[in-house]
Amino acid sequence: MADARAKESNLHRNILIGLILGAVLGVVANRVVADSPDGREVLAWALRNVVDPIGEIFRRLLVLVVVPLVFASLSLGVARLGDLSQLGRIGAKTFGYFLVTTTFAVVIGLALVQWISPGTQLSPETRQGLEQQFRGAATERLSRPAEFGISTFVNIVPDNPLRAAVEMQMLPVIFVALLVGIGLTRIDPAKSRSVQQVLEGIGELTLFIIHLAMRVAPVGVFALIFSTSAKFGFELLQSLGLYVATVLLGLSIQMFGVFPILLTVLGRMNPWLFFRRIRTVILTAFSTSSSSATLSTSMAVAQEELKIPKPLAGFVLPLGATMNMNGTALFEGVTVLFLCQIFGRSLAFDEQIIVVLMSVLIAIGAAGVPGGSIPLLGMVLATVGIEPGAIAIILGVDRLLDMCRTTVNVTGDLTAAVYVARSEADRPAQPEMDAA
Repeated sequence: MADARAKESNLHRNILIGLILGAVLGVVANRVVADSPDGREVLAWALRNVVDPIGEIFRRLLVLVVVPLVFASLSLGVARLGDLSQLGRIGAKTFGYFLVTTTFAVVIGLALVQWISPGTQLSPETRQGLEQQFRGAATERLSRPAEFGISTFVNIVPDNPLRAAVEMQMLPVIFVALLVGIGLTRIDPAKSRSVQQVLEGIGELTLFIIHLAMRVAPVGVFALIFSTSAKFGFELLQSLGLYVATVLLGLSIQMFGVFPILLTVLGRMNPWLFFRRIRTVILTAFSTSSSSATLSTSMAVAQEELKIPKPLAGFVLPLGATMNMNGTALFEGVTVLFLCQIFGRSLAFDEQIIVVLMSVLIAIGAAGVPGGSIPLLGMVLATVGIEPGAIAIILGVDRLLDMCRTTVNVTGDLTAAVYVARSEADRPAQPEMDAA
């Protein structure tokens, strides 16, 4: 465990070094060749033949697992709920709490990004250059705004699931995954278990690929941020800084505003005492950027420090590590609107509702590992008419945001456990919780 944490710490440090070096050297390169035609030609050759291919390979490693990751994670997440009729009020309370807090998080993020408008700080020239760089297959989608109506709901049910998967149509993929998950709770347990084992294997494979991508992340992040800053200079980095500030502000509001209110009103626990008792969990989540890696620590702290009964902790926390991603949902909502602002794509109110719904559903399907939510963003972007490759713009700063949103995710799981334990009058043992 110590060696694993040391490796994670080294990885975070190396990614941060790659980010800083890529940004600084990219800006320097942009300034140096600004007035030199020969220099611009050499830089363009280096970007085209060396830097961009490295960054593209890294990006593709993240994106290629999108469909299997969503399908396996969501199907298993629903299947692990078990028989909903027997789970009764505990399952309903837990899942309802997850949905409400995650929706709060997305709405907070969307409100902040529209108020601060980090993506509108770019000059028309820079915005045009970015649009040309990441236009790709988005040309047709950008000229055809997403529609919201009866057809939206009809199209959620695919007539060809494989085609929906190939075309990365997110809502149909999620719908099929939910059907499979529900079906696994209804069919013969032996057959259900064999299917779940296959899905677990698929999930493990996708996690392996993500871990592999994270191993080369320092080089990939360097290439991505160097390419972007070398092409567009310091102006884009300023906009990215405002984007980072927007995400961190939203996460802070969720962590230190929404959660304390819920703890006081629903959990009847002193928020200050709560945060003091879960210090170990917060540090673990922040350092590993992984809800899954933090689960064992969360379980121990919930039982020993928060006095949550073991059966409830064993139900709520593993489910939360899979399905309760408040920070991830907020991050996705902010990122989608930020990239829409960069490319001049204005979303109508009904389209923003779609973003909220997608962010909540996608957060449920996000893997609890470092960078697990990044591959899913492309599906949301494609739905609102933005080239999924535009994710590359924010990948360079994602490591810091990943650490912070994971901390919010895990804290949200523990607040859910406090709420469910407090609300259960017939639980085996009353948790020792101090009144607010």
